[in-house]
Amino acid sequence: MNSFINTLERRAEDARSLLCIGLDPHLADLQHPTAESALDFCLRIVKETADYALAFKPNAAFFEIFGAEGWTALKKLIAHINALSIPIILDAKRGDIASTAEAYAKSAFDHLGADAITLNPYLGKDSVDPFIADAEKGAFLLCKTSNPGSDDLQNLTVDDGRSTVNRQRSMLLYEYVAKLAQSWNTNNNIGLVVGATQPEALAKVRAAAPDLWFLAPGVGAQGGDLATALRAGLRKDGLGMLISVSRSVARAENPRKAAAELRDEIINVKREIGF
Repeated sequence: MNSFINTLERRAEDARSLLCIGLDPHLADLQHPTAESALDFCLRIVKETADYALAFKPNAAFFEIFGAEGWTALKKLIAHINALSIPIILDAKRGDIASTAEAYAKSAFDHLGADAITLNPYLGKDSVDPFIADAEKGAFLLCKTSNPGSDDLQNLTVDDGRSTVNRQRSMLLYEYVAKLAQSWNTNNNIGLVVGATQPEALAKVRAAAPDLWFLAPGVGAQGGDLATALRAGLRKDGLGMLISVSRSVARAENPRKAAAELRDEIINVKREIGF
């Protein structure tokens, strides 16, 4: 059975890359405040960085602000990337249940043509199921995000209800989410969103979910250190991390050069680690 993760891993080997290029057309970066300008901006980034990208991650919010024209632009962008056979992760952070979740899944996969989507898993497994029913489509569940406010909820201590010798087994909420995701990954198409800004959390999530791929934002503009993140989060096979960058590439004087340097830095760090 071919799965989304199989596709991702083939691309990782072919491109020799763990780089995920975020496509976030901020209004301040556009020549004009229009959907057409947002599309042009993203197409230029894709053209410059496609040789070095393991995946592209368009952010739905920056297209939604243009209404129907924005959705049309997003669909055109995804179609263009699909033609390049590069995986596409739609950054939408959906989270709902029943027929609403099914509608969101159809929108992301059938209408827009994305290969995977980011999800909020806090409504439980039935909110995730419509997105992972097809093994060829994937979902990255929010686990330990890179924003400072993530500690408000994600660092709460929970109990999994199973007794050990003389105490209950407690863990942080994001660790519990990671363990759930590992158990839900029967179709080999679930990953986790884990910020590269918090290497200690990366290491804990890797211990809780040794097999899963991580979408790891925060390197670059948010201050995450690439080498530290890779050492904490890589799987034992040297894969399992999508280093997600957006502004540091999009706003570079030469996006192609910036992407190439990041890709090469990842290769060098992996070599130092022993991969």
